[in-house]
This record gives sequence, C-alpha cells and structure tokens, in this order.
Amino acid sequence: MKSFLYSVSLSFFLFSACSTSTSGEEMGKWKAEVKAAEKAFNDMAQTEGLAKAFAHFAAEEGVIKRRNKIIKGKVDIGRWYEADTKPGESLSWEPTYIEVSKSGDLAYTYGDFIFSSPDSLGNIQSNTGIFHTVWKRQSDGSWKFVWD
Repeated sequence: MKSFLYSVSLSFFLFSACSTSTSGEEMGKWKAEVKAAEKAFNDMAQTEGLAKAFAHFAAEEGVIKRRNKIIKGKVDIGRWYEADTKPGESLSWEPTYIEVSKSGDLAYTYGDFIFSSPDSLGNIQSNTGIFHTVWKRQSDGSWKFVWD
C-alpha cells in the first residue's frame, strides 16, 4: 500500500511540476488576439466578400463543413465560397465566448451569426444561428481557423 501511495504521490508531483502556468494577463492578451482575429475576419467578409475572407483566415489545413460536405484546405475553401456565394448575400457574426488553451496555441469561439440574402423578389431574408470556430496560432503569431 505504501508503494502505491508513493507512486500516486510521485506521479501527482511530476505532473504538477510539468504543467505550464499561464498568467491571467497572458490569457487575457491571447483572448484579445482571438477576438481581434474574429473581428478582422467579419470585417473582411463585409468589405471584400466571403470568399476572400474565408480563404484569408483559413489555416493551410483549415476545414469547413457546408451542406454535409467537408471542404479541406485554404484554397478549396476559397473556391467553394467563390462558387457558392450569390450577389447580395452577407454573413456577419460576433463571438460571445472565447477560450484559449493554457499553451496559447489553440482557441475556440462561438456566438451568433446573421446570414442575409435577397429572395426572388429582391426582399432581404435573414437567418440567424450559432457559429463555432476553432483557431490555431500560426508560426508568425497570427490566428487562423482550422475548423469553421
């Protein structure tokens, strides 16, 4: 029994010693970076279009799921939006929750989105929903999505 307790205690000590400590200030900085990335992503979608924004903010290994299909990679994500986006469509969103890993290299966000498009008579129809995005810090320090 003593050896079991010793092993458990030693394992706990080693695990505790190896864990990284992240200050609240550092975590706040990372969350602000992800929030700024979300805002820049949304702003680009408004000013330059969905195809350009999604291609720009996707990581090389980024993935999206649209209409029960997985689209992999930055280039294919841009192509999908170029082919799918119709005139007058818009998408806007804002995260209501942001979480960043203790290591500061992964994050996820979720919040509300509004998708608007003209109907056959030109009247704007809007649909609302919840989005979820997974972000990964890139080697240059920027944040790109790996799942949207």
